[in-house]
Amino acid sequence: MKSFCKLFPQSGFSFLSISVFFLLFANPAWAQCVIKGQVLTEKGQPLEGVAVHLQNTRFGTQTGKDGRYLLQKLPAGSYRVRFSMVGFETQEISAEVSEGESLILSVSIRESTLSLNEVTVGDRRNVVHTERLPDVHDLFIAAGKKTEVVQLAGVNGNIAEKTGRQIFARIPGVFVYDMDGSGNQINISTRGLDAHRSWEYNIRQNGIITNSDMYGYPASHYSPAMESIERIELVRGTSSLQYGAQFGGMINYVTKLPDTTKAFSFESINSGGSFGLFSSYNSVGGRIGKMTYSAYYQKRHSNGYRKNAKSDAQSQFVSIGYDFSKSFRVKAELGRSSYVYQIPGPLTDAMFNADPRQSTRSRNYFNPDIYIPSIVLDWRLSASTHLKLTSSGVYGARNSVMYDAFANVPDTINPATNGYKARQVDIDNFKSFTSELRMIQTFKIGSVRNTLSAGVQVMRNHLRRRQLGKGTTGSDFDLSLTEPVFGRDLHMKTKNIALFLENLIQITPELSVSPGLRVESGSTDMTGVISYYDPLHLPNRISHRFPLFGVSSQYRINAFNKLYAGVSQAYRPVVFKDIIPGSVLEQVDKNLKDAYGYNLEAGLTGNLRNFLRYDIGVFQVMINHRMGTVGMRNENNESYLFRTTTGDSKTRGVEAYIEVVPWRVYNGQSPTELSVFTSTSYFDARYVHGTAVQNGENTTIAGNRVEGVPAWISRNGIQLEHKKLSLTAQFSYVSSNYANSLNTETPSVNGTIGKVPGYGLWDLNGTFHFNRNYTLRMGVNNIANKQYFTKRPTMYPGAGVWSSDGRSFNVSFGIKI
Repeated sequence: MKSFCKLFPQSGFSFLSISVFFLLFANPAWAQCVIKGQVLTEKGQPLEGVAVHLQNTRFGTQTGKDGRYLLQKLPAGSYRVRFSMVGFETQEISAEVSEGESLILSVSIRESTLSLNEVTVGDRRNVVHTERLPDVHDLFIAAGKKTEVVQLAGVNGNIAEKTGRQIFARIPGVFVYDMDGSGNQINISTRGLDAHRSWEYNIRQNGIITNSDMYGYPASHYSPAMESIERIELVRGTSSLQYGAQFGGMINYVTKLPDTTKAFSFESINSGGSFGLFSSYNSVGGRIGKMTYSAYYQKRHSNGYRKNAKSDAQSQFVSIGYDFSKSFRVKAELGRSSYVYQIPGPLTDAMFNADPRQSTRSRNYFNPDIYIPSIVLDWRLSASTHLKLTSSGVYGARNSVMYDAFANVPDTINPATNGYKARQVDIDNFKSFTSELRMIQTFKIGSVRNTLSAGVQVMRNHLRRRQLGKGTTGSDFDLSLTEPVFGRDLHMKTKNIALFLENLIQITPELSVSPGLRVESGSTDMTGVISYYDPLHLPNRISHRFPLFGVSSQYRINAFNKLYAGVSQAYRPVVFKDIIPGSVLEQVDKNLKDAYGYNLEAGLTGNLRNFLRYDIGVFQVMINHRMGTVGMRNENNESYLFRTTTGDSKTRGVEAYIEVVPWRVYNGQSPTELSVFTSTSYFDARYVHGTAVQNGENTTIAGNRVEGVPAWISRNGIQLEHKKLSLTAQFSYVSSNYANSLNTETPSVNGTIGKVPGYGLWDLNGTFHFNRNYTLRMGVNNIANKQYFTKRPTMYPGAGVWSSDGRSFNVSFGIKI
């Protein structure tokens, strides 16, 4: 060991680094059985992207361009080989291999009635935790893009409370913003973007848009039960051509499919834990003739980590599909989520250091209540043509009643009135409608195979925003007013149309290129009253019209490994949310400009002999006219927040996911296995140029780090699977970041600016499967009880420091019938 270390003097090599080196390059002895073959269509054409999985094992792969697959280093024995792909009937074949045998198993599979009929049944314990989307997925082109799929059944984590660092542990670069109570919502971002309500993403459920108002208030307040989710699909920002102009990309939460082998099935998952947590999720589903159905009801209660942080949530969902023929299907869905969260208020740094569980507010509440209806008409006109018409809506409200002030301004009883100050009431009502017609067509030009994805999307949104209402002086959740008029009563009506197309050109069996474009045109008209605005100065229309261009490419080294690269423009137009102050604590620059730029990425992903899985990539995100917030003081020396165009930023970085399996011992078809993973990213997010106001003067911020962006995010874990037990120990590290573009180090008295310290957390979670019908999950979150916070927000839920949860315990029991 000493001689080895001498090779790296002062290099920072640690024992852990040396261990990882040996894990990566060790050559364990495995049994040398092989199952290989080719998957074809009924017409004898090779089929790419077919999932090939040995049931009840962790062995699995996908077919390559030539339809071939390879499963190697298998122990001798009997297997059930499962071939599945969206749009084709699943096929299972029994196979037996002897020691050292190479078994050739080729199959042809038929097209299913529709892609919506895919069903996964059986023991899902040993699934790959992170997968990639096939080149063509649900009428979208994913080839050449950085995509990830999280299979929730394979995650050891706190699912009931939606603990983001555990759910997204194996997706590098995910920043998790912990600020909103016990499992109410997931707030994430990637590549240096803003994590608030995940609003830099096009958020979807089963392909249905759930953002409240894409051009009025793009946050996603809809929050389904995580127990209902089968998988999470994430496509990075180069997907802006097909999913929308957002810099972040797309996140799709896919609900569990019903077991169509039964007319009725039932699942119940009940969870309990620290701080009064209790969650109950119950679902039904099945197939009756040509109709499939599923539905669930969920309730969750928590008293919260901090004082005055109680949360009560519920969600419901129903889905009904009907097969009119082998080529035509209709599906209707309705989802709803609602919660009431008592907001404990922001802290100053001094308060946080003294007691991070204390509260500065006892009368503040937040309540989104959102409905997502949708209907999907799906035609498979031929083997080469597929159409889908989707119509959906987002309806509901975003309600809050708050005493809105900085953390160092106490909410106390006025001796003169013997009562509290009246609270502020804000009510947003959403009526958003989206209709999208999408087509995918395969064809050949000469010998070159093409897959064209094209469509049109129409949006009509109506956001009514009533704010600055004078509420009661009480302490309960009460949205009633003591005066009949809101300080702001606005109607924001948006019309938008988008045309898009992207063509996957298969130049060779290994190389493909996908050029594309998207054109959007629309406007938002505003009418209403703002009490403190001169009507002549009130903006009443924002128009946007922009084209986006991009190209992605990939090269398949073999069936298991490929290179990908792409660049795509992105655009974030100014929305009325940006130019209308959210509270009396905010002011807005009247000269805000639309943000625009691009995403650039390249990487290598694959699987080496079921010993090493990896996805290593580099990226660059350029954002011109980036919007931000700076702390200011007015002529009366009173603090306020000023929203303005802070400058142009460039974020460059590396994203790496590496998983190795250094040890595996076979016990029949369920091996005892030890795996180690790291999901690590480095961000260099800096302003290229720009200015901010400091002490009343313009100050350059060129070269400063972008606020809210840590340089390092690293999640590392070790997982042991033995028979029916799966255990995961995880360490998460997030480095420090700044709260403003001036990179102010010293915290302000009110906690709104200053450095956000880095932190590291240990989690331990386990799952025990009694059998395929009964499952027990247990976990300890933040084992060392680290006191930390992730960001200094400048708006909801209040400007200042927001403590994240300390140590907690949780247990969950699931049953399927």
